[in-house]
Amino acid sequence: MENHNGHVDCHTMEHHPVGLEDFEILKVVGQGAFGRVYQVRRSDTSETYAMKVIRKDKIMEKNHSEYMKSEREILTKVDHPFIVQLSSLFLIKLTSVMQTKYRLYLVLDFVNGGDLFFQLYHQGLFRPYDMWHFFFSKEDLARDYTAEIVSAVSHLHVNGIMHDLKPENILVEADGHVRPCNVLSFAKQFDENTRSNSMCGTSAYMAREIILGKGHDKAADWWSVGILLYEMLTGKLPFIGGNRQKIQQKVMRDKIKLPTYLSSEVHSLLKGLLQKVAIKRRGSGPGDSEEIRSHKWFKLINQKKLEAWKIKPFRPEVTGKHCVANFEDCWTSLPVLDSPVASLKCDENPFKGFTYVRPEALILQ
Repeated sequence: MENHNGHVDCHTMEHHPVGLEDFEILKVVGQGAFGRVYQVRRSDTSETYAMKVIRKDKIMEKNHSEYMKSEREILTKVDHPFIVQLSSLFLIKLTSVMQTKYRLYLVLDFVNGGDLFFQLYHQGLFRPYDMWHFFFSKEDLARDYTAEIVSAVSHLHVNGIMHDLKPENILVEADGHVRPCNVLSFAKQFDENTRSNSMCGTSAYMAREIILGKGHDKAADWWSVGILLYEMLTGKLPFIGGNRQKIQQKVMRDKIKLPTYLSSEVHSLLKGLLQKVAIKRRGSGPGDSEEIRSHKWFKLINQKKLEAWKIKPFRPEVTGKHCVANFEDCWTSLPVLDSPVASLKCDENPFKGFTYVRPEALILQ
């Protein structure tokens, strides 16, 4: 971490302001185009968080400063149990945002069950090989996860936000609950009368209308939920190609092929979610998520218990709050050092007002 010399723009109330000196870096748990994600521990409370360290020079290079600020606003307005934020129950919360001359620091909930991609492809979560699957079918587990994801996406929609859904952006709690994350990097605000023209999202999870670039709305998220559900149930994506263009061509043209070993109920749901024409897609109407929750495949889900986080799904192997066993070794083995940054090409700080402290995070006793 760079030497901040206490010069961190992070205002709280009249107590001790939250600063970088309040956090001890433990491990690298991820890396992206703009910086790294660290597991950190707050020194005064011993609570563990994720700290996203973002290089300002990279943001400016991509002309993403306004985009980043709008994403920060999104994170501070969302509060739901199933979402990872600036810390909610299904969403991940943002605790605070700090900045130095060269970097932004976002402190969020730390979710140490890893992401759904890791559990799906590295741990073989949905493979019928252990005692868990002796008692619970693949569809039972996928149903619980999908119900929580639908709940989180519904809450985002109520707040006028769409999300880039893929397994890497679905984190798994130590107790097994899932939380969509990376709202910061990918969410787009919308209202019922507007359509986003962004090409956000990974090709394999993109709805047809996004690829066409003619504008899309919340129905695109329900397509992504359908792709995720298919992937959880089969261990593969429905549209596979050697490159982005080939994948997009298949999304545009190919019919979905559903394995015969899946139940007729989930066949029906997948066909509804993976309708290529957005207005025909389940969830595209005014009922939004209720059109999905009311499907017969979800009849075993008690929605009240779900919203109260009382449905207990599969638990990943977590040995303690500092456990990073569910993160890629290629990240956790890295030294906890930031990469060098380039000097900013403008004198004025484009991130004035970016700092934030969640009210309940003003722990300062």
